[in-house]
Amino acid sequence: MTSDHPPTRALDRRASVPRRRLLAGVAAAGAAAVAGCAGGGSNSISPVSIDDEQACDQCGMIVADHPGTVGQVHFEDAEPEGGRPAQFCSATCTYTYRFDAENAGRTPVATFLTDYSAVDQEVFEEGGDTMFSSHVESDAFAREPALTVVARSEVIGAMGPDLIPFSEEGDVDDFVAEYGGEALPATEVDRATLEAL
Repeated sequence: MTSDHPPTRALDRRASVPRRRLLAGVAAAGAAAVAGCAGGGSNSISPVSIDDEQACDQCGMIVADHPGTVGQVHFEDAEPEGGRPAQFCSATCTYTYRFDAENAGRTPVATFLTDYSAVDQEVFEEGGDTMFSSHVESDAFAREPALTVVARSEVIGAMGPDLIPFSEEGDVDDFVAEYGGEALPATEVDRATLEAL
């Protein structure tokens, strides 16, 4: 980032900073760091489009070939994905992989899921199941803290019962009214949530 102003070093500044403001700044920085560790992540990280031939890093299915929510997790390190974010065919695979990676000592810096408030999804029936179309383009994703997911609805994804994410509360309400389920902040998803699907 460039600026038209010369850099100012903290030691050159003579104005005092009120203690409360200083402590508030430290607290905000700490909260941002915790959000990064929880998968909320750095605002400098953006979602990427998922290639049409990309296999899910959790289950191996081709992401673009299956319906429903897709996801990606960006980690501090680039292994074992080889320099790209980990990419997934469902929210279930996204969270399972991230939880396992965290248990193995890896640090997620951003988690993205399909934002069904941002796309024109198709709803279709297959074998008696209700499904939503998948969307693999970068602008179809939203950062986990901005999303509310609906669990235990009638809509299933690539791996069966899944979490359906929205960034707009009105869309959550409309979805639950039509397809049932229970809404919760995406950041509150844990292994118990996945097991209860």
